[in-house]
Amino acid sequence: MSTINRRSLLTLTAGAVAGTMAACGGSSGKDDKGGGTGGTGRTLRVWFMEGSISDAAVTHLKEAFAAKSPGNSLEVEVQPWEGVMSKLQTGLSSATESPDLVETGNTQSSTFSSVGAFAPVDDLYEELGGSRLIPSFVEAGSWEGVKYALPLYAGARGVYYRKDLFDMAGIAQPTTLDEFADAMVRLTQANPEGTTDFSALYLAAGDEHSVTSLWFAGGGEWAVREGDRWVQQVSSPESLNSLRRIKRLFSEGTKYAVASQASQQSFDKFFNEGKVAVLLGTGNITGKIDQALWEADKVAVMPIPGLQAGEVGKTFSGGSTIAIAKNAQHPDLAKEALRVIFAPEFQKLIAADGWVPGNTTHGNEIPGAFGEISQVVVENSKLTPNTPQWGVAEGKNLIVDFWTEVAQSDDIDGVALKYGQQIEDALNS
Repeated sequence: MSTINRRSLLTLTAGAVAGTMAACGGSSGKDDKGGGTGGTGRTLRVWFMEGSISDAAVTHLKEAFAAKSPGNSLEVEVQPWEGVMSKLQTGLSSATESPDLVETGNTQSSTFSSVGAFAPVDDLYEELGGSRLIPSFVEAGSWEGVKYALPLYAGARGVYYRKDLFDMAGIAQPTTLDEFADAMVRLTQANPEGTTDFSALYLAAGDEHSVTSLWFAGGGEWAVREGDRWVQQVSSPESLNSLRRIKRLFSEGTKYAVASQASQQSFDKFFNEGKVAVLLGTGNITGKIDQALWEADKVAVMPIPGLQAGEVGKTFSGGSTIAIAKNAQHPDLAKEALRVIFAPEFQKLIAADGWVPGNTTHGNEIPGAFGEISQVVVENSKLTPNTPQWGVAEGKNLIVDFWTEVAQSDDIDGVALKYGQQIEDALNS
């Protein structure tokens, strides 16, 4: 999931989606031949996003679906992130051309749930996993108490670290966020191997999800709902305390605070070269770390800690949800496909690619050390404000601009007040 692409496509406002859906609404979601509720010879259309579901998982989905629905078939159409909001807006509003099942980013779900683009799935919730489904994603896929989209996978973040460099510098594994910040500063100063341009941590303002994860873990919050309005919390005492810790890390724990997008896309290279000792990353980073480092037992993984020892920090979890389109041509087949997707076999295939599967029961199927922490990390994750207007804030680039100013400014209180108000205005627009 490209952060850059998703941010640009989110400039499409919820109002635009709502207008199109209203203009084309009222469809029963069934084809003119009466094939929407029974019969054979039908093709279920599934939209997955580029880079999300592996070829092996798609093959399994097609074969398992065909076994459950003899005489019918399933077709997967892979969509690029670039321009997908516009394509979803057009496709979901069509009475005759709508896909049946659609994947959307978890911060995009409410844009479509709130305007009636998805069909309710409350009747399937318990059957497909119930409380074992990623709680924050279930919340993101719900609107006004109704469940519309369910968790497909999450990209929860943990801490990958060079434990040999920690040992050389005499630094113990941190158990709190304050200890983590202290460790990053001390390790940067120690530079145990004398590496040119060494810093302990790779942390870039443009990598908004990693920075936000550390901020959330320390008590940071974007906004809360009070009555019929969103009220910013960026300048609250808890958020400010967490921001000051982030500022210290930007200033003393990393050399990458304002790194380029190209740098962010290959940050594992710096880890493999020994230029950084700590990465914040998802499960699929495991395979990008030099195998020789794993074999030499130089790398370990841990959750981002919380404020107290033994506490797992509440971190941001990106990922996707999956929903039945309101205008689905074959809603009955869509439900059958969901049963395949949430069955153990498919969930394990998602985990094999390093993603945390929608059903956290199968999180331990993620290969490597990250699999050992994935379930607890996801269970402690949180998301951005669940409103279509969050896309407005992201579309205006407020979040990356905010973190960039935090990295560059000494007036953290002023930056928090400035961007807190802008985010509040965007959420209430």
